[in-house]
Amino acid sequence: MTDKTLLEQLIWRYATKKMDPSKAVPQDKVDIIVEAIRMAPTSSGTQPFELFVVTNPEIRSEICKAASDQTPVTDGSHLLVFAAWDTYTEARIDEVAQLNIDARGDLPLIGQYYGNLKANYVPRDAEINYAHAARQAYIALGIAMVACAEQEVDSTPMEGFDPAQVDEILGLKARGLRSVVLLPLGYRDPTGDWLLPMGKVRKSLETMVTHID
Repeated sequence: MTDKTLLEQLIWRYATKKMDPSKAVPQDKVDIIVEAIRMAPTSSGTQPFELFVVTNPEIRSEICKAASDQTPVTDGSHLLVFAAWDTYTEARIDEVAQLNIDARGDLPLIGQYYGNLKANYVPRDAEINYAHAARQAYIALGIAMVACAEQEVDSTPMEGFDPAQVDEILGLKARGLRSVVLLPLGYRDPTGDWLLPMGKVRKSLETMVTHID
């Protein structure tokens, strides 16, 4: 970690296309990134996803095949897999409610709030619930990439993979989960990454931001 500002760290980061397989991310940095993910905000505090930290070379090789052979999956030292709940259930929401009770006391507001949540979420179509849960995983993905930049760890967010294959490789269906997005962690290979020397491309403030006073 350096004394760079947050904006400087975000300018430094990019979606690394080629990682150096000889450089592993130290465990203390991985722990900080994982803890940042755990602390990420989610709708109603449900945290409706799980995180898989994959270091096993054989499993990462299988996932790489399901991800069109994108080499950061295997050249990076760690692969984060964000897997969302396949739907909301009474049991899952009750567990969240109990966490609130344990931390804040058995307040009537907690029972009312999560009771309303069950009434609204549980009857909904499972695909709607999965899509909602997946959006919460994406909030955590954003936090993860900022944490990576703060730790000067390279990362590559990936949607380009076959979720069904990854679900099968990791046995997610039996756990009521579906893979959403991958995030390999590692260190850039400055001699082999075609994207590294290119400038960062972003829309202008005038194009992207509208101020309504």
